[in-house]
Amino acid sequence: MTNTALPDTLPSTDTFAIARDGTRLSYRLTPAQNPAKTNARLVLVHALAMDKNLWNGTIAALKGAADIITLDCRGHGLSDKPAGPYRVEQFADDIADILAHAGWESAIVTGASMGGCVALAFASDHGDKTDGLGLIDTTAWYGENAPDAWQKRADKARDEGLSALLAFQKTRWFGDSFRENPANNAVIDSAVETFLTNDISAYHATCMMLGAADLRSGLAGFDFPCVIRVGSEDYATPIEMAQAMASAIPDAKMEIMDGIRHFSPLEAPDMIAAALQELIGDVTAATNNS
Repeated sequence: MTNTALPDTLPSTDTFAIARDGTRLSYRLTPAQNPAKTNARLVLVHALAMDKNLWNGTIAALKGAADIITLDCRGHGLSDKPAGPYRVEQFADDIADILAHAGWESAIVTGASMGGCVALAFASDHGDKTDGLGLIDTTAWYGENAPDAWQKRADKARDEGLSALLAFQKTRWFGDSFRENPANNAVIDSAVETFLTNDISAYHATCMMLGAADLRSGLAGFDFPCVIRVGSEDYATPIEMAQAMASAIPDAKMEIMDGIRHFSPLEAPDMIAAALQELIGDVTAATNNS
């Protein structure tokens, strides 16, 4: 996403961590603007076929309210693209390895779409490193038909190229009014550019991973603050999927974003920043009361 650079007022550092299997993982650390006023640390995990820049608008809207790590998941962006198969638990372990490289003991982990599945796996497998959980446009399980549906999408990309999926994807990513507004062309074009530059083999492996993912068993054991956000027009991970997570996770706070579709960090970064501010507040209060 070349058209969504962070503003100069939010300096950041890009570097690489090495995962436990040797995979190089690209991540960016954007420090809090006033560290004396916050101890919050956020990890933001992007959607399928996107990269760390998915969160630039959200980070700008947060105005330096926390130390933030964004990353390119394996198979994406500047990170290595090892051969599959991939597992969502493997992506979660990658986050743990990035935290270790950055010297962070724990963080609030938030993910969008695929990134939400990864965040759920991280919270299940690395609960001691999870201060809070943000679930954006995501699900714990895509349903009984998921393996077949994701297989078809993966095979279409492999056989016809990612461009064959583009028209379908754009209508799922962004609402009609957002796509029709010329002011949003740069955001849309940047997402399209990122999508089309994906490695086909890695995309295929990640699709298969999502088709197999089922994170439902761990939800009831989460004992940290959690916020859930879903767009009212999200057809990729619809409201019912968000409600299922909210019902299973103790004290989860769910809100529906009116008129928003699947890529809310791009379509409504201010709304996502507000949700993260709420989550930071809940984590701070839970810490002070413990």
